[in-house]
Amino acid sequence: MSTLLHIASSPRGDKSESLRIADTFVDVYRETHPDDEVVTWNLWDGTLPEFGPAAAGAKMTFIAGEPLEAEEAAAWDAVQATVQRFLAADRLLFSVPMWNAGVPYILKQFIDVISQPGTIWGLDPHTGYEPLLAGTGRKAAVIYTSGVWGPALGPAFGINHQSTFFNDWLHWTGITDITEIRHHPTLTGDATQSREAALSDARSTAKTF
Repeated sequence: MSTLLHIASSPRGDKSESLRIADTFVDVYRETHPDDEVVTWNLWDGTLPEFGPAAAGAKMTFIAGEPLEAEEAAAWDAVQATVQRFLAADRLLFSVPMWNAGVPYILKQFIDVISQPGTIWGLDPHTGYEPLLAGTGRKAAVIYTSGVWGPALGPAFGINHQSTFFNDWLHWTGITDITEIRHHPTLTGDATQSREAALSDARSTAKTF
């Protein structure tokens, strides 16, 4: 049995294009994988811890191999609990709207919280980073949406730091089995066609995911 974890980074609820596509994916996945567990993690639900001074200090204390105390220890416990919540799934669905050419800040916060030494990455002084999720069988489907930018449009409509950044992070962790589902309508009236194509891709991907 697998666990599908949907990590949602849009705060727009039923007005969100990325969540609409993700809901279709999840519905089809449930139908075609009845024995699997499906979990949704709305990053806006208040359960994602901050990664501020205490957590940053704890990370460096951990790397140095020194004991964690007081505020740093509590912050590190919250970080590690969040990491384990992520690692509990072997099938990952991310719904990622474009914000200001990149990803929502809550998703960047999520990345900063879970990208920790000893669980997500290792580091060799001679060979560099070691992606600790490589070879674990994890796979990701990522729904990328945007309201203005599109792959066929010029820089006057923005530049894509959304999928370039997020795909790079996935590869850095060791997750290389990645399927993209895209909805990038232009401002000239093809939103319905683009949405239907994305929904179709979501259905077909979910069946075999």
